[in-house]
Amino acid sequence: MIGLIDGNNFFVSCERVFDPKLEGKPVAVLSNNDGCCVSRSNEFKALNIPMGTPYFQLKPMIAEYGLILKSSNYELYGDLSRRVIAVLHTFSPDVEQYSIDEAFIHVPDMDEAALLEFGGQVRSTILKWVGIPCGVGFAPSRTLAKIANHIGKKLPSGVFVMPPDPEPILRDLPVSEVWGVGRHLAPKLRRIGVRTAAQLASMDESVLKSKFSVSVARTARELRGESVIEHEDPDRLSDSITCSRSFGRPVVEFDELVESVSAYTARAAEKLRREKQVAAGVNVYFIYYPEYVPEQIPGGCSSASIMFDAPTDSTGSMIRQIRPRLRKIFIPGRRYKKSGVMFFGLEPAADQPPDLFADRAAEEKDRRLSDTLDRINRRFGRGTLFHLAEGIDKPWGMRRELLTPSYTTSWDQLPLVK
Repeated sequence: MIGLIDGNNFFVSCERVFDPKLEGKPVAVLSNNDGCCVSRSNEFKALNIPMGTPYFQLKPMIAEYGLILKSSNYELYGDLSRRVIAVLHTFSPDVEQYSIDEAFIHVPDMDEAALLEFGGQVRSTILKWVGIPCGVGFAPSRTLAKIANHIGKKLPSGVFVMPPDPEPILRDLPVSEVWGVGRHLAPKLRRIGVRTAAQLASMDESVLKSKFSVSVARTARELRGESVIEHEDPDRLSDSITCSRSFGRPVVEFDELVESVSAYTARAAEKLRREKQVAAGVNVYFIYYPEYVPEQIPGGCSSASIMFDAPTDSTGSMIRQIRPRLRKIFIPGRRYKKSGVMFFGLEPAADQPPDLFADRAAEEKDRRLSDTLDRINRRFGRGTLFHLAEGIDKPWGMRRELLTPSYTTSWDQLPLVK
């Protein structure tokens, strides 16, 4: 049996853990650069304000409806997500995290009453130990577990077990709400008469493969109760590592672009070292805005692929090799909205043969520096120590004017008890 545990309005719930005054209030969390709402409390939803409503449209409603808006605090959300996963591991040895607020667990087959009791224990433990309210759904497959979870969230108990015959439930479920279908595929399915989840489940597998894809046919089998979606290996190493962000304002200065690339290189290199891998090279890119005056010029992207002298995981070595190449992809006079890096050619560090011509002393110095930075930042919070090339003030950084403290990941922002 498969269970899906999903945090209710997860970002908002994280904000409420350390600010109980937000309970019962219409709260929403905004996207990067305070763009639009991406998480809404039930009170916010009751005002019929849609997901994705831009911040500038919400501003006039703040006084009228008492809206409370928060910038995305990913450091806080990520840490509380890890705590939820840790709790789930106390209930099941097989936990598969699907997203920051969702995870599948595998449990032995039980009768409905036992599953309801077990789900209630999971839910109450997460609420007590972490403070996050969750919905829990059980079913024989992941796709059915997603549906069961949505039903469970609307029940007072917060838990739902899919019955042995799910057809009556699937009959009333629009096909667009099935996990893996989405808004692009749903119209195509409706054109051939598939409007509900039950109709999709009853479709011939060969027809779905020929008209759509193997994944659609797999979804139909999942709706019939067959568990066919593969369990992703949590220990699988990354094939590439990317870090990019949109700027809080248009960037025109070359030095600021260099700082942003250095900062993203450091962030991606940190993940590379966690996986004990090295990268053979990096693709660096700048994305710039279109212009309309004095003449219309389309937006675009400039990029460069850089091969390192030798595969490395050293932030300092990467920055030293990347910086001289950035001037060649900088276009003076353009307004830039985003930059990013993508490491490629990833291999386990232990598999690398020694370079007979390398400067061993410099390599050892870089390695010790990176290890020290990682240890200090893990203990005292990310950004405690950083390379000067990343910049100090970072005026190009994401706009987060309504940001709450990183209560659990920064010593300087720990809540104080008076």
